[in-house]
Amino acid sequence: MSQTEEKNRTARSEYLKGFKDGLPIGLGYLSVSFAFGIMAVQKGIPPLAAILISMTCLTSAGQVAGVETIAAAGGLAEIAVAQLIINLRYSLMSLSLSQKLCRKYSMFHRLTTSFGVTDEVFAVASAHTGDVTPAYMYGLITLPYVMWAAGTAAGALLGNILPDIVKSALGIAIYGMFIAIVIPPAKRFRGVLAVALIAAALSCVIKFVPLFSGITSGFSVIICTIIAAAVGALLFPRPTEDGEADD
Repeated sequence: MSQTEEKNRTARSEYLKGFKDGLPIGLGYLSVSFAFGIMAVQKGIPPLAAILISMTCLTSAGQVAGVETIAAAGGLAEIAVAQLIINLRYSLMSLSLSQKLCRKYSMFHRLTTSFGVTDEVFAVASAHTGDVTPAYMYGLITLPYVMWAAGTAAGALLGNILPDIVKSALGIAIYGMFIAIVIPPAKRFRGVLAVALIAAALSCVIKFVPLFSGITSGFSVIICTIIAAAVGALLFPRPTEDGEADD
C-alpha cells in the first residue's frame, strides 16, 4: 500500500469515527431545530428564510435572539451586537480546542471546521483521545449540521399541518433546551444560578416596567447578558488553580 493510499485510509477512518461521534448530537439537534422552524414561522419568518438561517448560523441561542429581534423590527446594529455577545463563547471554545488540533491542521481547515463548533461539538472534540484531525472534525460536524438544517426545514414547512396544541408545545421546546442547559451547572455552582436569576429578573423588568418599554428585544438581550455576566464575574469569580467555582 502506497503512502497516499495509507493517508486516505486513515482519513476515511478518522472521518467515520467523527461521523459516529456526531450522531447523538445530530439526533438532539433534529428535535430542537424542528421547534425552531415552527417558532420562526410563527414569528413571521418565511420558511425558506428560516432554513437559510439554520444553514448559515448553526447557533440555537443566536438564532432565537435574531428571529425575536427581526420579528420586533429591530435594526441591523442591534442584531449584530446581540449576535456578537451571544456567540462570543464560540471564539473561546475554538481557542481552547486549537490546543488539541494535530500539527497538520491547516488554516483552511481551521476556518471551515470552526463554523461547526457548537457547545456539544466542542465537548465531544475536547474529550477525543489523541490529536483532533481535520477528517475527524469534518465527520463530527456533518450530522449536527445536516440534522439542524433538516429539522428546521421540517418544522418550517410541516409545522402548519400539526394541531395548534402540538405547535404550541413544540414552539416552547427550544426554550426548554436552554433551561436544561442551565439547570445542571446551576445546581453545582451558585454563581451560574445567580447569573441566570439576574438575567431573568432584568428581562422581566425591561418587559413589564413601562419606563423601559422603548427597549427592543434585541437590546434587552444585550443589556441582560452584559449586566448579569459582569455581576457574576465580580461576585462569583472562578479560581484558576482547580478550575472550580465557589460552592
